[in-house]
Parts: sequence; C-alpha cells; structure tokens
Amino acid sequence: MELALAGVTKQFPGVLANDDVNLTVSEGEIVALLGENGAGKTTLMNILYGLYRPTSGTVSIDGKPVEFHSPGDAIKAGIGMVHQHFMLVPVFTVAENVILGDEPAKRFGVIDRARAAKTVTEISRRYNLDVDPEAIIEDLPVGIQQRVEIIKVLEREARFVVFDEPTSVLTPTEVEGFFEIVNSLKADGKGIVFISHKLGEALEIADRIVIMRRGKTVAEVLPGEVDEAGLAELMVGRPVDLVVDKAEADPKDVVLTVDHLMVLDDRNRQVVNGVSFEVRSGEIVGIAGVQGNGQTELVEALTGLRTPIGGTVLLNGQDMTIATPRAMHKANVAHVPEDRQKSGLVLPFTVTENIVLNSYYERPLSRGVRMDWDAAHDQAVRLVDEYDVRTPGVDVLVSNLSGGNQQKVIVAREFDRDVALVIASQPTRGIDVGSIEYIHSRIVEERDLGAAVLIVSSELDEVMALSDRILVMYDGEIAGEFDGSATATEIGLAMLGSGDEVEAS
Repeated sequence: MELALAGVTKQFPGVLANDDVNLTVSEGEIVALLGENGAGKTTLMNILYGLYRPTSGTVSIDGKPVEFHSPGDAIKAGIGMVHQHFMLVPVFTVAENVILGDEPAKRFGVIDRARAAKTVTEISRRYNLDVDPEAIIEDLPVGIQQRVEIIKVLEREARFVVFDEPTSVLTPTEVEGFFEIVNSLKADGKGIVFISHKLGEALEIADRIVIMRRGKTVAEVLPGEVDEAGLAELMVGRPVDLVVDKAEADPKDVVLTVDHLMVLDDRNRQVVNGVSFEVRSGEIVGIAGVQGNGQTELVEALTGLRTPIGGTVLLNGQDMTIATPRAMHKANVAHVPEDRQKSGLVLPFTVTENIVLNSYYERPLSRGVRMDWDAAHDQAVRLVDEYDVRTPGVDVLVSNLSGGNQQKVIVAREFDRDVALVIASQPTRGIDVGSIEYIHSRIVEERDLGAAVLIVSSELDEVMALSDRILVMYDGEIAGEFDGSATATEIGLAMLGSGDEVEAS
C-alpha cells in the first residue's frame, strides 16, 4: 500500500508554489517533510487533502490515480490530517467531537451516543490513547485534545495520516507520549507524514526525511545519514547557527515589576492568580508553560490589551496597570504577540501599512491630519532591508508573505526605536530554522542594548536557549523559578504541575 504524489505542480497567479514535487509514503512508514516557511509544504498537503487541485501531476493510492475535489473525498480515500490548530468544539464531549459530521444514528435519526462512546473507547484502547469519551474538550489538557484529533482521524479509517506541527504545544513528556502513539500507528500499518520545524524530532521519529526548498523537493535522506545542522543547511541552502549566540547577562535596574497580578479570561474565569516577578534591564526572563495556563491573559494584561482585576504593573516605577496599548507603546514597550495574524498584523494591508501601524500618528509619518506616505514608504523599505524581510516589495499585501517573513515585519516594527521592554509571546511559533535564527539574534541584541526582555513560549527548547532566568506558569501561578543550570526534565515537570513550587539554587 503506497500513497504517491508524482510531478505535482501548483501555480497561483505570480507564484509557483509547488514545482514538479514527488513524494511517496508506504504503509508502516513515517516520512518527515521539512522545509522553510514558503517552501511549499502546506500547499502540497492541501492538494493531498483535497483543499487544492494540482495544476499538473498526479496523486495515486496503490498505483491508482485519484482526484480529490474536497477534504471529504480525501477522507473517503483513507487520508486523514491532524492540524496544528485543533478543529474541536470546546463545549462538546470527546465522543461528540469524534463523530461530528459522521454521526451514528438509531431509529428516526436519533444520534446513537452510546455507540459513539464505544467507538472512542475501542480506538483509545487499541492505540493506548487513554481518552475518556465523556470528557468535555475545554477541560482537557492540550496533549489529550491532540489525542482526540487522532481518534477523529482513526474513526474515519484513515490509512495515511498527516501530522502538521504536532508537537508545537506539547511538553517534553507529552512529546514522548505522542511519539509512542505515532509508532503504534506505524506498527498498525498506517503511513505517516510528519511535518515539523523541529529537526531533532524528525531525526528521532522518521524512517525517511524529505526536504523542500522554494517549491521543489531538493533532498531525501535517512536519519542516520545527517544531523540537525545538515538538515538545516539543506532546508535553508546555507549553514545555520542552531545555538543561540549570547554572552553572559549583565542585569541592571528593574524595568518591569509585576506584583500579585490577577486577570480574568473572556469567560470571566480567573486564570492569572496573584503572579509576581521582576525583569531587569539587560536580561531575558523566559516564561515556560503548556499553552492555556494563563500566559495569554498575562501578556495581554502587561501590554494594555486586558485590564487586571487586581495587582499592579510598574514600568520603571510608573504605574501602568490600566495603561492602554498606545500608552505602553509610548513608554517604549515592544510587543510581539502570540498570534501574528490575529493580533500582530492586518492581513489585507500592505507591508508598508503594517510597518507603520503603531506610529502612523507620530512624526515624521504624521502631518497633523495627513499621512506622509512617502515617509512611510521610505521607512518600510529601510526596515525590510535591515530586518531581512523577504518580500517582492513593500506595497504587496502582508498576507502574501510566509509566516517567517510576517513575523519579521512585526519584529521590525516593534524594535525600530529605543526599546525599554520587550514582551515577546511565542516569537518563533510555526516558522523555519532560518527565521528562528534571525529573530533570536534580534532579541538577544535588544537585551545587549539594555532592554529588559520577557519571553513567553510553549517551546521549552526556545525558553532554555534564550533565557537568563526561567519562570514556569501552571494553573495561573508561578510554579517554579530556574537558572541556566536547570534541566529540561526539571522544568518540564514544573510545566505539568508536578511537585511544589521550585526555585533553582
């Protein structure tokens, strides 16, 4: 049994997204698909899943050409996809989510809930997924929600499963459990496509590794033939420094003081519970934690996007607890939000318009009630060059850029001034190794210029590589504080809420 894409080309107006791509996946095989943002991986998988039709080339299963006009066609052919952003209804049970769109029915069209629960239980036991069919999705940790997505795919009898960035929100312990699940799927004869930016994981889990660059498949290697540095060079086309190059920190005065901060989420639940910490000039403090433990609301409170219900936020001694985002900007706070497309950019705007989003009202861009668009254009051209934003021009829509280049636009806009405090949430989520290398170097540069830096990331490797001190958030509280000597296991346990609050010596 084999899934094959042969000579697949996809042409959009002005863009050749896939150029004569070949990819095969056999039963009982794990193939890792690697490439920079914009390399064509997503387009290729959208063709495989019936969201796009190829301009030319074929998709075949067991040697027979197939045509998919919709994801439904792909599912019927035995192809399933576990998306990076889960497609679950938070208020539904596990069983309700699994059968959604494929509901088993009793007489008169009544949904057979008992049968649905039994199906979930049977799949869960077969693959050691350990999921309660009656649990409500929003009450489950991220790792278990991912298992629900896997059960959804298996319930529809998928023979080939695509995992898109499956470990981006998991702790190290959860990643180990996920790999056990993937290997059990492989043992059951499933063909797996594993898309990831984490090179070490690809080397650990894959039987073969296929690398794409600029729409083409440029290499196919076995894990034993290459290391992480070699994979990175194949992806980017040049050597990449995978280690954050930074000198020892030299912390000075306290810039940010957070004292017993309490914050509600959108459902009026208290999700930040009396959090206190400080960040000094010339240091990077990282906050690690599984997504959903109050980090999002904490960052929103610190950047003026959400009003706390208690506690204080001081910036260089000035009370900024209820400051607006504009006031924070004027106080030289740079904010890189966790969701670049939702909170960091206006996708229908051009690169130039996004570059000046937070400064259009200031000189030299503003002349009273008029914008100086020539000055805005010149500023955008300068920053695109300085921050290595890969774009055909500053007048193209930012939505046309790859994820890594969209992130560079945000970093350029936020760092192009005398910054006192950097607050960066998930600064490299979903971007390639080349862009990660660049953004990490810019963050360290801001620290060395004297800024206080607060990094919030669910990527433990990123937190450990960048941070001079590490805080761990669990259930809305600081569950541990660590210095640079802490191990990933120690921090990972704190991320899962294991043990009492820990402070590294």
